[in-house]
Amino acid sequence: MTPLLMNPNANVATTEAMLQIARQILPDITGWTAPKGPQMIVDEAALTAAGRQVAEAQLPRVAGIIVSAFGDPGRAELAARMVCPVIGIGAASARAAGGRRFAVATTTPSLSGPIDALMTPVAGYLGCYLTQDDPLALMAHPARLDAALAGAVARATEDGAEVVIIGGGPLGEAAERLSASSPVPLISPIRAACVELRDALLSGASAGAIRVPRKEASTTVRKSKN
Repeated sequence: MTPLLMNPNANVATTEAMLQIARQILPDITGWTAPKGPQMIVDEAALTAAGRQVAEAQLPRVAGIIVSAFGDPGRAELAARMVCPVIGIGAASARAAGGRRFAVATTTPSLSGPIDALMTPVAGYLGCYLTQDDPLALMAHPARLDAALAGAVARATEDGAEVVIIGGGPLGEAAERLSASSPVPLISPIRAACVELRDALLSGASAGAIRVPRKEASTTVRKSKN
């Protein structure tokens, strides 16, 4: 059996971009894309609807599952009926940041409530730092997206963040691009979840038995050295 990455956004191109990152850690992972819904989840109503699709999805037998939207929609419900580990990228990134002062930089102000709910239980959370422009417009222009996220990272760093999570499955490529210029380490939620799932599979974990990961270089996007 192989692991599965579930993209709750109804965007096949985004799924493929996520898989390119995930396969650096889990080479045989396959993808699932939400059959209906928005191209990008930007508010709580869409997050809730996506959660129902994830929770009710009819899936083949797989080794483990990553729910690759930052609010982890449907993860708990899916995990309750599966016999394999089910990991959400949001909670995985919070665990990866644990023990340090950390923040989230993201493009979706209407999701700040669910993001705070995921992050607050982990010690050291400083808050969610938001970009200002429409998230869909930013996604259409990578240079603008990178600049907006870099500004959010800079503000978080000024407020004392030692590490910043780039909060969103569709923002995975931006996290990779920004790593070279970031003043602090960036956590890629997709990478964080993949490290957890890899370690869970190596340890023989079953559903719900996710071991809190040790800090690993593969969880954090490395800065480039010139």
